[in-house]
Amino acid sequence: MAGLATAALVLPAAAAPLPIEAEVALDAARVPREAMVAWVQEVGASAPRLDWQARQPVNPASLMKLLTTSAALELLGPAWTWSTPVWLQGTVRRPGPHGVLDGDLVIRGTGDPKLVPERLWMMLRRVQQFGVHEIRGDIVLDRSAFRPSLQNPADFDGDPLRPYNVQPDALMLNFKSLTLSFVPDAPAGVARITADVPLSGLQLDDSVPLIAGPCDDWRAPLMLDVADPARLKVVGGFRTLCGEKAWSIAWPEPQRYSERLLRGLWSEMGGKLGGKVRDGTAPSTPPSFELVSPPLAEVIRDINKFSNNVMAQQLFLTLGLTQRGLGSPELAREVLRQWVAERWPDAAPSVAVDNGSGLSRDSRVTAQLLGRVLQADWAGPAMPELMSSLPVSGLDGTMKRSRATLGRAHLKTGSLKDVAGIAGYVLGQSGRRYIVVAIINHPNANAARPALDAMTQWVINDTMN
Repeated sequence: MAGLATAALVLPAAAAPLPIEAEVALDAARVPREAMVAWVQEVGASAPRLDWQARQPVNPASLMKLLTTSAALELLGPAWTWSTPVWLQGTVRRPGPHGVLDGDLVIRGTGDPKLVPERLWMMLRRVQQFGVHEIRGDIVLDRSAFRPSLQNPADFDGDPLRPYNVQPDALMLNFKSLTLSFVPDAPAGVARITADVPLSGLQLDDSVPLIAGPCDDWRAPLMLDVADPARLKVVGGFRTLCGEKAWSIAWPEPQRYSERLLRGLWSEMGGKLGGKVRDGTAPSTPPSFELVSPPLAEVIRDINKFSNNVMAQQLFLTLGLTQRGLGSPELAREVLRQWVAERWPDAAPSVAVDNGSGLSRDSRVTAQLLGRVLQADWAGPAMPELMSSLPVSGLDGTMKRSRATLGRAHLKTGSLKDVAGIAGYVLGQSGRRYIVVAIINHPNANAARPALDAMTQWVINDTMN
């Protein structure tokens, strides 16, 4: 992939206005220069090379994840893990293929962001290895480690089916989402529909007619009817030329998702459940076993590479849980604000922390603070883990479509309806590495994304000796 066609520029030794390429891109998008803030500084340097309104608080969108993940790496460490304890509370009779648990299976959540189906299968398989194939009692879920605020998933943007709108949960199973796969079957004239997980009691249309037409917006001819969460209907048509596609949705009845998923998985594995799946309290006795999560370094890679809001919120509340004893938004905000205030006390008044993902209209941060956080990350012991979690220009994650030179920038992206931003590390042609932060707050922000690519390329093209 070729980089942007820009002239090589020498970064000045003192603060300067925006590079001309960025200004041209802003003009093309009808975005005034005042709508952008920017900060460029060589790693390890004491002063910025470019400082454009960098002390002005702006909405950072998903760049807020840099504060959350940087704080977590420092406070918890890159090898830190979540543990999900499980109790076989009762007596196991006839252990083996026909073993019965006379009692309850109890699972206590501690915020693990990655309880995906394959790991849930491992958990239930471990139960069967204890000789249990029938649970005469209930499956009890203890979610008390988190006390998330009561919000409607539609509160942010009116679209409760968007997976990023799923609310935090101490026992977050598979992001409370369902992925539908559409596979064209040309001889039959239909696209076959399958679901990625077995949700108990779910009825799903197994096909939709194939239709002609270009594969641009492949979802446009389709409509998902979720009026009855137990009966998902897919109407419309699927374009033959599109090949296999996947459509992920947040489950429309989130309060029953865990029940449906656990029942479905347990049944699919040949297990029987005599009771129900319900909320409750875990015992104070040692658990029968524990399911341990991947290390924090791996989790933040998912958070930053793909800007996973649900995982970021889980990590955010985990900071409250580990540092203050409870995973509540109020305590998590307190932890993050204190973390900033202790390290950069002059910047603390300009920071407004709403949540840990940046999916907010109220969060505020300055480009200067983000730059200073990235400087501290570079000098810190977890630098390799933080840097490797950032998307790489033209290669992966949310930077895969970047037009900046392939592979020379590790940048977190941020995007909301009226926000676009980047923040991270850029390797210049001179071999010097720079911290780059650029954020646009404007109704046309996303049309001005070429200005962010131009800023990145301008730094890549440095010719300093």
